[in-house]
Amino acid sequence: MNLAIRKNVFFISLLTIAFTSAQAQKKDITLKDIWQKPTFYPEYVYGLRSMNDGSHYTSLDYSTKDVAIVKYDYATGKPIETVVKESQLIPKDSTKAIHIDSYQFSEDEKKILIATATEHIYRHSTRETYYVWDIAQKKLSLLSTGAKQMFAQFSPDGNEVAFMRDNNLYIKNLTTDLETQVTTDGLFNNIINGGTDWVYEEEFGFARAFYWSPDSKKIAFYRFDESKVKEFSMNEYKNQLYPSEYKFKYPKAGETNSQVSIRVYDVASKKTLNVDIGAVQDTDQYIPRVQWTMDPNTLSIVRMNRLQNKLELLFADASTGKSKVIYTETSKTYVDVNEEGNTYCTFLKDKKHFILLSEKDGYNHIYLYNIDGTLVRQITHGNWDVLAFKGINENTNTLYYTSSEVSPTDIELYSIKLDGSDKKLLSPIGTNDAEFSSNFKYYINDYSTANTPPFITLNNDKGKEIRVLESNEALKDTLADYALSKKQFFTLKDSAGVILNAWMIKPIDFDSTKKYPVLMNVYGGPGINTVNNEWGGPDYLWHEMLAEKGYIIVSVDNRGTGGRGKAFKDCTYKELGKYETQDQIDAAKYLGTLAYVDKTRIGIWGWSYGGYMSSLCITKGADYFKTAIAVAPVTNWRYYDSVYTERYMQTPEENPDGYDKNSPINFVDKLRGHYLLIHGTADDNVHFQNTIEMIAALVNANKQFELAIYPDKNHGIYGGNTRLHLYTKMTDFILNDL
Repeated sequence: MNLAIRKNVFFISLLTIAFTSAQAQKKDITLKDIWQKPTFYPEYVYGLRSMNDGSHYTSLDYSTKDVAIVKYDYATGKPIETVVKESQLIPKDSTKAIHIDSYQFSEDEKKILIATATEHIYRHSTRETYYVWDIAQKKLSLLSTGAKQMFAQFSPDGNEVAFMRDNNLYIKNLTTDLETQVTTDGLFNNIINGGTDWVYEEEFGFARAFYWSPDSKKIAFYRFDESKVKEFSMNEYKNQLYPSEYKFKYPKAGETNSQVSIRVYDVASKKTLNVDIGAVQDTDQYIPRVQWTMDPNTLSIVRMNRLQNKLELLFADASTGKSKVIYTETSKTYVDVNEEGNTYCTFLKDKKHFILLSEKDGYNHIYLYNIDGTLVRQITHGNWDVLAFKGINENTNTLYYTSSEVSPTDIELYSIKLDGSDKKLLSPIGTNDAEFSSNFKYYINDYSTANTPPFITLNNDKGKEIRVLESNEALKDTLADYALSKKQFFTLKDSAGVILNAWMIKPIDFDSTKKYPVLMNVYGGPGINTVNNEWGGPDYLWHEMLAEKGYIIVSVDNRGTGGRGKAFKDCTYKELGKYETQDQIDAAKYLGTLAYVDKTRIGIWGWSYGGYMSSLCITKGADYFKTAIAVAPVTNWRYYDSVYTERYMQTPEENPDGYDKNSPINFVDKLRGHYLLIHGTADDNVHFQNTIEMIAALVNANKQFELAIYPDKNHGIYGGNTRLHLYTKMTDFILNDL
């Protein structure tokens, strides 16, 4: 060996020793770090509200035990005043202050509606006790005596508050202190006034179902008649000698839905009228959105047929209830109602135009319409999707939106003029979410990447950073103490020739000459991505922990996921699970060809739709997957709700093969690998029934499996030590069986 070579070998050896030494000094991630300690918790800006002047905002200040609503200056970031502290909020005949769970200002910003003692019901619904704080008088008043209320909202003039209690709608006049009961027929599991039933809340994304008119003279509200909807029951154990039974109305695929009507209540006359939305007895239509236009006598209503492939926008006269269709959209698959803020349109102040999103050109884009429903123009164009419309500054005719234009893995913020000109990228590349001031002069941007925790900044309307609100430097310093491997993005091609996006985490001491086991993480459902250039939170840290233990972690966005246009997303129509599973199998095949992957040790895990996918992969893809974990999985679409399932599958009667050919229950005979099935018994979303039926099928096929059941836990399976226990169970399973 010559001297030069010997010097190089010695130098490389020194580098190797230095690297190994540095890694040895790094801490190992533990499950307690992730789920029990605040080791990796990022900081956020909480409870932010823009003030009417657009120059100030309020936020909840948790820096002391005496939590306060504090007013800040957008431009300087300095606190202007403390609006109210919890220590001031002492109810009459009490010595103890209430806790601020959430708050809202009246439109004139003279009063604050404060929610406390909040109880969560389903995904969006809560029940709480409300108080009204008069800022000038520094006076706290209980909104209503008796049972807790739901969804309390100020009238636009600030003189009244509407709320729901015991399935009935009420109005409290803050001047006279009189309380009016608007409806009287509300009854649990029968009639709901002013709120939604379970399936509307879960699948159309809203729970409050009443809306003040702009002039405060009327309230439009939903009435759900659930009387013919079948009940689903769950046992509640809760350390009781005899378990109790909780029953709620849940329409499964192909079953009877609630009968929905829209009503308008006149505050002065105390009279209620029905709005014409079609046949009152029609349970085969949906009303996913209701909102007032800029005209206080015109109500807009979105109506869809049961298969959700036809959408109509109706305008109704709030004085007569008569309505007319002003816009119609149809699809060979389904029409998405995906506008942010539980609205469908943005009505402009000129009362002549409205803005909406549509996929009708093959991608989700922004359109401008005349108030009579005639098209003015398509504002955005391109082979990418608008992901969210953030609003319009009507003084400058500038729109703001986020999109997948850079990549389906990213979310960037853009501005564009109402005429479609002057499009500008405002945000850094990564994942961004913006919240604008009321005058659109400022916005607060929440930014992260796959390897960077949230970085929250205040920006002006041109995208210029004014200052940093939260850098999460403390978390970055903490992360630097751990041997984290960078999440790397790549693409692969499936058997149909489609390019799929993916990411990979390799062990920090990765050696390309070695063979590593692979754990894949999947969700895979319609429009939802896991391959995102954003901070991944606890699951990301868990994946890093597994990488520390010698596993490669991979996630692949199969066909049917979002950000790549309607054709890519809708190709799974009527056949949920078919193409998604094939793509995950193709991904496993591809990974098996890599020199550093042990193709006999590929596993997959997922939650909810992801649990459905992992169950299909370990059965249909038994030749390629050694191990699978399914958390709260759908195992047969016949067991899931009507709105979601029929949107993608039609009804079981119309599409029986689509249901049966892609349900893992029907393929358990193919199972050869290790399978862990996990569910909470109080899962109101994906019912425990799915796991019970999967168990029955596995037993009938004489297939062994592992099972973890969490009593009284819902779809999220959390609370106390639950997540720590759950992830310990999954970790041990992976270490033992993959």
